[in-house]
Amino acid sequence: MNFLKGRDFLKLLDFTSDEIGKLIDLASELKAKKKNGIPHRYCEGKNIALIFEKTSTRTRSSFEVAGYDLGMGVTYLDPTGSQIGKKESIADTARVLSSMYDGIEYRGYGQKIVEELAKYSKVPVWNGLTNEFHPTQILADFLTIKEHFGKLKGINFVYMGDARYNMGNSLMVGCAKMGLNFTACAPNKYFPDSDLVKTCEKIAKETGATIRFEEDPNKAVIGADVIYTDVWVSMGEPVEVWQERINDLAPYQVNKALMDKASSGAVFMHCLPSYHDLNTAVGKEMGEKFGRTEMEVTNEVFESKASIVFEEAENRMHTIKAVMLATL
Repeated sequence: MNFLKGRDFLKLLDFTSDEIGKLIDLASELKAKKKNGIPHRYCEGKNIALIFEKTSTRTRSSFEVAGYDLGMGVTYLDPTGSQIGKKESIADTARVLSSMYDGIEYRGYGQKIVEELAKYSKVPVWNGLTNEFHPTQILADFLTIKEHFGKLKGINFVYMGDARYNMGNSLMVGCAKMGLNFTACAPNKYFPDSDLVKTCEKIAKETGATIRFEEDPNKAVIGADVIYTDVWVSMGEPVEVWQERINDLAPYQVNKALMDKASSGAVFMHCLPSYHDLNTAVGKEMGEKFGRTEMEVTNEVFESKASIVFEEAENRMHTIKAVMLATL
């Protein structure tokens, strides 16, 4: 089970298709044990530190429950509970924490921060989200897709919206690695970095995946098995960008008309949280300000039988558990 012992989990580009597949299979095994009430405290006596410069519901809950299930002690360090980058350098933080803990999770800003943590740490470091990559989310997404369709290879996957950051980047990498046909659908200025695209295209040639970009949402979803979206404005971005994003991305909202153009049996996915109604403080504020009741997805789609977002959310815990067990 510890086939990646001692390795960091920073981005999917660092792993082979076989290794990613083994992580997904291990997550499935651990999920079955959890569902059947079979104890799996394989990391009894170990301790992990969770550094959260950006708060989260799913990521924190997933790491904490997974850690407890594996028998570990868990320390949560929120933005006020750590001196990382303020009074203590990243390198020094890594050396201190890795002398006390068996693994370190980081969720925050630039990828270079988690990379530097890993450089100076003596124990595995796991990326809980950076601006550039969100690898644990993609493992959960792919476990969910495999559970639903029975496979990954050959699935037609469409990502709607801003594909320049962690979700667009990581989904494109994941699809290339695992043989899914990836389409990013957005205005051209929201497409991923050209160098990363070239890297993924090279990987795709080896796995049989395809990478394509489409500005017309009605064309993009034809034949789609999975339609995926994310919030239009990410955590940490200024409120001022809402107007520009709404103007640019409103045509890419996932609604019933768009879902009806996809393959029969197509599913809707979202990494959450979602502004599918006005029942959140931010959703209400932005909705009232811009005269919208829904943003990146309509409530009709979000609450439909095609939506598998909560299965996807649960799988965060099972796949994160697999990552920690495999590396510890």
